[in-house]
Amino acid sequence: MARDLRDGRVGEVMDVHPGRVWLRPLGGGREWDAEPHEVEPLTRREQLSARLAAANARSRHPLP
Repeated sequence: MARDLRDGRVGEVMDVHPGRVWLRPLGGGREWDAEPHEVEPLTRREQLSARLAAANARSRHPLP
């Protein structure tokens, strides 16, 4: 998991190519890309917090 430093979004790292990192939102959705220097890995604590927030969001807005 990583944070896009441009806007603070957190996502799962889906792929890494030379010069690009592909991320996907934790709850699913459209992937986006960033340059490697624009992304920082999350600490274990930040990962747990992000996963908990995504789970809470899913429980408030379940899929039909």
